[in-house]
Amino acid sequence: MRKLLFLISVFCCQFFCLQMVTLNKVEKTNDNKDKFFYKINEPSKSEFLGEILVNSYSDNDVEIFGDIYKKAKQIGANSFSLKPIENIDGTIQKFNSAYYILNLYYTNIDDIPAEENVAYLVSSSEKKQKININNKTTELEPRSFIRLDLNGNEVMSVSTRKLLGSTVKLSAKSGQPSLYLSLTNFKIRSNDSLYGGVNLKSGDITGLEKSFGMFLTTIYSEQKKD
Repeated sequence: MRKLLFLISVFCCQFFCLQMVTLNKVEKTNDNKDKFFYKINEPSKSEFLGEILVNSYSDNDVEIFGDIYKKAKQIGANSFSLKPIENIDGTIQKFNSAYYILNLYYTNIDDIPAEENVAYLVSSSEKKQKININNKTTELEPRSFIRLDLNGNEVMSVSTRKLLGSTVKLSAKSGQPSLYLSLTNFKIRSNDSLYGGVNLKSGDITGLEKSFGMFLTTIYSEQKKD
């Protein structure tokens, strides 16, 4: 009896998780094999493929992104944007992390603008975090990020302020792509070679794969640097 109840609970949990992320609309498909899944702000040169609906809150952003990625690739999407949701009076709703829609597109890689020499510091999904930026303390709210513009005349130091924490040195380099740095542990593997000018000293600050970083900075709130 206990085994049966356990199996039922596992099935219900899996079913619930699957229902959190649904392929809400499919207008067409594309047969590309692109692995990337990048955010775009201007879809005028993109081909609209469909929509994904996220209809419940979860603090497991890795799992949610994994489900979104799999469903997007089912129809050949390699790019996305957040769909504005209107109120009855026509105004745009404030973003709701428990209910949002992503538009899915196919975009030629040459039509995706390259953002260079920008670093995004992404906070925890659950609690506030204090960090030092050039020896100045900043407190990041949960589910937020800070955007840093890098320049060649300055080496920017970012530290997690812990006794055995990380310190990262950031500076501009010619052609350096945007950097996405997690201040918490998302328990995913990253390829440090992707993060050109970053010197990682320990595991508290880790480089995020670009697609995942773009997703987090879409569903998290930007916090202005003090």
